[in-house]
Amino acid sequence: MTDDSETARSAPDTSAAERAVAAVWRIESAKIVGTLTRAVGDFGLAEDLAQEALVDALRQWPIDGVPRNGGAWLTAVAKRKAVDGWRRRERLDDRMAVLAHDLEREQAEAADAPPWDPDAVDDDVLRLIFISCHPVLSREAQVALTLRVVGGLSSEEIARAFLVPTATVQQRIVRAKKTLAAAHVPFEMPPRDEHTARLGAILGVLYLIFNEGHAASSGPDWMRPELSLEAIRLTRVLAALMPRERDVHSLLALMELTAARFPARVDAHGEPVLLADQDRRRWDRGRIARGRAALAAADALGSGRGPYGLQAAIAECHALAASVAETDWDRIVVLYEALGRIAPSPVVELNRAAAVAMATGPASALQIIDRLSASGALTGYHLLPATRAELLLRLGRDEEARSEFAVAAALAGNDRERALLEARAAER
Repeated sequence: MTDDSETARSAPDTSAAERAVAAVWRIESAKIVGTLTRAVGDFGLAEDLAQEALVDALRQWPIDGVPRNGGAWLTAVAKRKAVDGWRRRERLDDRMAVLAHDLEREQAEAADAPPWDPDAVDDDVLRLIFISCHPVLSREAQVALTLRVVGGLSSEEIARAFLVPTATVQQRIVRAKKTLAAAHVPFEMPPRDEHTARLGAILGVLYLIFNEGHAASSGPDWMRPELSLEAIRLTRVLAALMPRERDVHSLLALMELTAARFPARVDAHGEPVLLADQDRRRWDRGRIARGRAALAAADALGSGRGPYGLQAAIAECHALAASVAETDWDRIVVLYEALGRIAPSPVVELNRAAAVAMATGPASALQIIDRLSASGALTGYHLLPATRAELLLRLGRDEEARSEFAVAAALAGNDRERALLEARAAER
């Protein structure tokens, strides 16, 4: 009879293999699906084939061991499944015949190939990003598809990040693939005259994902940093693929400089720590350096700063200041004024008011806030009464401030932020 310890030693290390599968998928999924889409000419089929190959890896790697180039292994298995499927349907055309002919060579190359390079990117990934954010899809579908196919997140992870049922995410992804198929969206870059608009949509999706991680709109946690870090990773990929695009570098700079403050934004119990109370020694200096380098790369392209660049410059002012008192608030006000001219919005005006309060005092800032309130543009937005409450406190109007904090708390969707505002309403 085999000794129990011997059995334990000979049993496959399932957990180690599963971790390897997850790591390869997270890093390589976009390349795998992009390569398959180019090969089979169908985005939805490509994603399904990749998922089937993933299931095979979970079954085989614990027994056979983790291949040297896991991404190439998954791609080859998925291509074999494509060929087998076409053969079963007796629809093996010239394209599939070529694919089948190349499979043996590719599988042999995969066995001898070096490990995957997580920094290597290619045009297939870029095409995949443009497809995931295609204008025929809703914003919710674009976000789900980008995180699933480009980011490699599971439906469960996306659902957990946005606090929606897993079934809802799955439905969005299925519907998105059907929409792309119905619209006959080709696996190619859009015409050059559409690049600006399409790239704007992509950056908008990445910005939304980052912001949801930076300040969660609902749920028990004030932040979901893993979501923001995924947005940063995807934006880095995009910057490598499109090095001449100013706005990509600018968005990356904004994300890095903002994320540098993450270690100090919550205390040991997960409670929010506002900017004035943060221990700046905990800010991530490496992210600050990377953010400044990305902003410099954007500036070097010579076309001036757009909305993301101006926001990144504001984040840079905060990152370089030793304290709130030593922050260059005058410069921040100027930057918000410039941002308001090229991308006017009531939220920009609200942020400008907060900066004006620091630069010239709460009275002039309160006038801006009151104009915003009268316009009705931010009705239901909890940060409007919260900002007004802070200004009223500085002006000694405590009773009014408490009332505004209570209004803000009632509007807040995030549990931690609501508790903070309720505590402010109960002070004094």
